Amino acid sequence: MNIEETIMKIILHSGNAKSDAFEAIQAAKENNLELARECMEKANQELTNAHHVQTSLIQSEARGEKTEVSLLLIHAQDHLMNAITFKDLANEFVDLYETIKR
Repeated sequence: MNIEETIMKIILHSGNAKSDAFEAIQAAKENNLELARECMEKANQELTNAHHVQTSLIQSEARGEKTEVSLLLIHAQDHLMNAITFKDLANEFVDLYETIKR
């Protein structure tokens, strides 16, 4: 797999995680807390997948295989960090809706 494909996997998994987290908020808002928790679990799994890809890039660099820092790589890292932040906030929203709906 070439570097662009690897980077696109980070973007893909990060985007999926953010979408899953957003879906969790919507489900919680509709009082479907079971679906909200399932969506949060899917978001966690997507972030784990993105982290595995990111870790493979870090390990390659640690072995001396330099990765060119490109705009695409920076974009992927930005997507990953935003997805992590969004997932954390979504989890707080789901918890809040759960508290309010009791």
